[in-house]
Amino acid sequence: MIFVEIKGLTKKFGKFTALNNIDLSMDPGEIYGFIGPNGAGKSTTIRVLLGMLKPTSGQVTIMNKDAWKDAVEIHKRISYVPGEANLWPNLTGGEVIDLFLSIRGNSSQKKRDELIELFDLDPSKKCRAYSKGNRQKIALISAFASQSDLYILDEPTSGLDPLMERIFQECVLNVKKQGKSVLLSSHILSEVEKLCDRVAIIREGQIIEKGTLDEMRHLTRTKVTVSTRKTLDGIENIKGIHNIAQNSNHLEFQADTEEIGKIISYLSTFEILKLECSPPTLEDLFMRHYEGNHSSKGDK
Repeated sequence: MIFVEIKGLTKKFGKFTALNNIDLSMDPGEIYGFIGPNGAGKSTTIRVLLGMLKPTSGQVTIMNKDAWKDAVEIHKRISYVPGEANLWPNLTGGEVIDLFLSIRGNSSQKKRDELIELFDLDPSKKCRAYSKGNRQKIALISAFASQSDLYILDEPTSGLDPLMERIFQECVLNVKKQGKSVLLSSHILSEVEKLCDRVAIIREGQIIEKGTLDEMRHLTRTKVTVSTRKTLDGIENIKGIHNIAQNSNHLEFQADTEEIGKIISYLSTFEILKLECSPPTLEDLFMRHYEGNHSSKGDK
């Protein structure tokens, strides 16, 4: 069963094409990462999913319901956290949380209290007195205290300190254990790498790569660090080796995944003392598409 499905989604604003023929699907109980720089189209995609923008063309369904036509019904089953939580300045944090939960009508008071303690929030303060991080905590507590089937999180840890980011990650993994789905848009690539089952990379309104991290890693290079007893020579002539940095018998380079076996066989002739092979991180995969491309058109 496909839980969220985007097929051929195009969104235009006048002559500007913000999204161009996007395809993306999510399964129940999946954490899906959605990454790209400012202007790539992440927030536009999320607004379409939330029924805030009507697609120019294409089909967007959530739980087999049309994201635009059935938005009111869908909203009863989703929680959304934006990157900038704008709250009522004269209400306390606790009052805002209670307001959100009363609107939802399917929340847990016990869960609310546990999350307030977990996120170390003082709910008695007026919202105007909160820092950006504490305003973000209110949005996260309101979302995770709700009994939702889908959590759409758009830069949710903006303003949080590292300890609270860890608490956030625990909450995301907890809702996954409950069989809920999470769409996570974040610029913190290590966070996406740690949490997500699959990832899509968007650039200039198009999905340029998607899949599990293992699938995506096969498409890029592996970092290799090696020290040998004998002096290394001729390494620059070996197929599949790139970006060589050599200091006598110590060598660092990137290698095409399919050539790793042959490369290590060659290195072994120099009597290997130390060998480390590191799979590319999500940041490596991301930068492979974005190095040298610093355009920032459109929305966030």
